Amino acid sequence: MAVCREGVASEAAAFAGHYKLDNLILIYDSNLVTLDAMAAMSQSENTALRFQAYGYDVYEVDGQDMEEFVAVFEKAKAAKSGRPQFIVAHTIIGKGIPEVAGTNKAHGEAGVKFVDADRKALGLPDEKFYVSKEVQTYFADHRAQLKKVYDVWQDTFASWKKANPELAKLLDDGLGHRIPADLLNQIPAFDREAKIATRKAGSEVLQPLAKALPLLIGGSADLYGSTLNYIHSDKDADNRSGRNIRFGIREHGMCAILNGIAYYGLFRPSGATFLVFADYCRGSIRLAALAKLPVIYIFTHDSIGVGEDGPTHEPIETVSALRLLPNLDVIRPADPEETAGAFVAALERTDGPTLLALCRQTVPNFSDAPVEVRRNGALKGAYILHRETGPLEAIIIATGSEVQHAVAAAKQLGGGIRVVSAPSLDRFERQDASYREEVLPPACRKRVSIEAGVTEFWYKYVGFDGKPIGVDRFGLSAPGGAVMKELGMTAEHVIETVKSLLG
Repeated sequence: MAVCREGVASEAAAFAGHYKLDNLILIYDSNLVTLDAMAAMSQSENTALRFQAYGYDVYEVDGQDMEEFVAVFEKAKAAKSGRPQFIVAHTIIGKGIPEVAGTNKAHGEAGVKFVDADRKALGLPDEKFYVSKEVQTYFADHRAQLKKVYDVWQDTFASWKKANPELAKLLDDGLGHRIPADLLNQIPAFDREAKIATRKAGSEVLQPLAKALPLLIGGSADLYGSTLNYIHSDKDADNRSGRNIRFGIREHGMCAILNGIAYYGLFRPSGATFLVFADYCRGSIRLAALAKLPVIYIFTHDSIGVGEDGPTHEPIETVSALRLLPNLDVIRPADPEETAGAFVAALERTDGPTLLALCRQTVPNFSDAPVEVRRNGALKGAYILHRETGPLEAIIIATGSEVQHAVAAAKQLGGGIRVVSAPSLDRFERQDASYREEVLPPACRKRVSIEAGVTEFWYKYVGFDGKPIGVDRFGLSAPGGAVMKELGMTAEHVIETVKSLLG
């Protein structure tokens, strides 16, 4: 394990120590080298003492002495201290090749040219991939023993399933990532006059979903009071049965742990932080996308609407950067009903992660459009929220909290304007061509997009004949509404831009 150089490993290790994960054993290969040089050139910490401080039982052994190592490993397995275990195995890198042994040269290719001569000096056979008869016999016998244990376990498991049909179904549904067919209908519709932030709508949507899906678990990186993704019917996970995990200020560690839970396969993991902190998590998010893990990220405070927190907390390029990750669905809903659809979309997806980008500022409920249109629109990624009443002249494409400005502008511009709400371009691209062309007909080239983020991404949808409205600079510190107005996120700006296209 790379605990000496990867910050995510330190975060995860500290988390495990705090929560006393006593079925965890970490083995640390301490060979005193790094790729470039001996470790002393860049590292001076005492790793054993660091893990003692994390709350581990720590052992140090000669990693080249298998009998000593096995004895310590068995001791760690049998430990009853209620703490995780950490074994520092002191080894010699490149042992057996005297030309590079114990040096950083053994980390790379410098020892390759000495391998054949040193194999002969060590008395090893000429075969490069040699497995002795003794090893083959051992593993054949071990396999037979494990098969007997496995057969007994299968009989026990079959008896348990027969005696516990409801729990067996829950287990099968969890492992198969199955969700109720009517899950969307189990979320109550929001009041037509509701005006709430999508992070608050997300909190309300989460509660019935958690009730319907007992294996859905969540957590937050020290921000439950802001991300609002706490499952109210349950408890904190520090009692080993609660479904709410307090990850602390460990965004990267949180997302790595979510990956581990997803790899295990039974639970549906979700985690929350501010959207701008996705930069801390990117390595783990990228791995989830690469490994097709069904992780759900509930990231809030999604734009310059954060306001007084200032440019450091106002994501500008973040949403577009995340959209560029292959196999990551990014959904930025515009109102409470789109938020309901976004959560169900995330749960329905089992071949990769989904990121929900939710706002802090309040947004209107677009009740002119039916609830099912908005919810299903979020599932499809983009849909016609406001349809033209005359010949189509221009299309306004918008996402998230900026959809309200697109709708307000369209109502003032006349009957030839269509508004497309596009919470997830990733999902929209997976729809068939006929649906995509119905929503964005190629014949209509006069298009305007509006999103409180960088504009570069939007040229794919507005084309060279259209104009994207966005923010190609860092934000500023002021009330959220004032920041939005200062940086052009207004209906008036949309109207001016559309008129410039219409001539």
